[in-house]
Amino acid sequence: MKKTACYIHIPFCDHKCIYCDFYSIITSESITPFLKALKAEIKFYSERFRDQRELISIYFGGGTPSLMKPEYIASIIDSVKQNFNVKEDAEITLETNPGTVDGSKLKEFKNIGINRLSIGIQSFDDDELKFLTRIHNSKTAIETVKNASAAGFENISLDLIFNLPGQTKMKWQANLKQALRLPVKHVSAYSLILERGTILNKMVLDGKVKMQDTDHDANLYETTIDFFEVNGFHQYEVSNFAIPGYECLHNISYWNHTEYFAFGTSAHSFINDKRWWNYSSAKKYITEINEKGNAVAGMEELSDSQKHNEYVMLALRSSGLELSEYKSRFGEAWLKEKNHYFQKLENQNLIIMNDDHIKFTKQGYALCDEILPNIL
Repeated sequence: MKKTACYIHIPFCDHKCIYCDFYSIITSESITPFLKALKAEIKFYSERFRDQRELISIYFGGGTPSLMKPEYIASIIDSVKQNFNVKEDAEITLETNPGTVDGSKLKEFKNIGINRLSIGIQSFDDDELKFLTRIHNSKTAIETVKNASAAGFENISLDLIFNLPGQTKMKWQANLKQALRLPVKHVSAYSLILERGTILNKMVLDGKVKMQDTDHDANLYETTIDFFEVNGFHQYEVSNFAIPGYECLHNISYWNHTEYFAFGTSAHSFINDKRWWNYSSAKKYITEINEKGNAVAGMEELSDSQKHNEYVMLALRSSGLELSEYKSRFGEAWLKEKNHYFQKLENQNLIIMNDDHIKFTKQGYALCDEILPNIL
């Protein structure tokens, strides 16, 4: 059976942050019909793929999954396990926002089978949190991580955002130091990205907010890499750092270009070299599921070129390109064609290259968005 990941999108939020472009809704009206539709969608795909796949991870993203009652999440886990072959020790992650959980609720999440938390801290600085329009403050953020540890969670990840308007190197370093004073095994550190359609984008267009330049962004990013390296965290993807053994198995599935199911509003699946995506609107999603069992809004079958380019891009953005694995999939022609360019990158200290591996250096990771189009 093929090893496959499973993503579940919970769209409900109590607040829309200014930088967020993920699909979310601030309402409780659809919570019950959404759950019914979600279970129906899970059953629909299990009837087609159950005997061919083993799920190695279940990841609840959003939205704000931790806003839901534990029994709500438990019923979804039960539905997945009833309809699919789920590995006994599967990684089950819940995205969690401070301000939506207390110690008691975290214990309940642990008891229903959640074994990994991804906590959306974003910053430990109260002024930065206020700018980002988060519902929590620094004190609540710290308490949430400590409560999660006390509830029995060993595998705790934090999300942090750098290069906020006005953020100095010193302020970002303070965030990093505070993160590692807590019992965490994994940190995702992202540069603030200006996404079309967000409140932040409009604020910038209106001249109310000024973004920092790319040189400052690169400096903060390299500071991040250096900080985690000296503190025993392994960088296994452009934005992700973990104590060895605590890398996110679910995300590694994406970066290894392996298959994944995705259920819920706006969710994207990738099975049998086909990618399909659901309607974003919760109302439309529920209607489509009730009428035909799925909510597919669009689909594409990847060409050989797309499969190649995605494989290379995802590998280089993460732990690197394993050449023996690459050759077994695609042959050697492309590697020979690009050999001169790879040597140029190596001479510029942007990649490390040996007989069976090509990997970005720290400087290469910082420039990967510029380098990858040239490689591909």
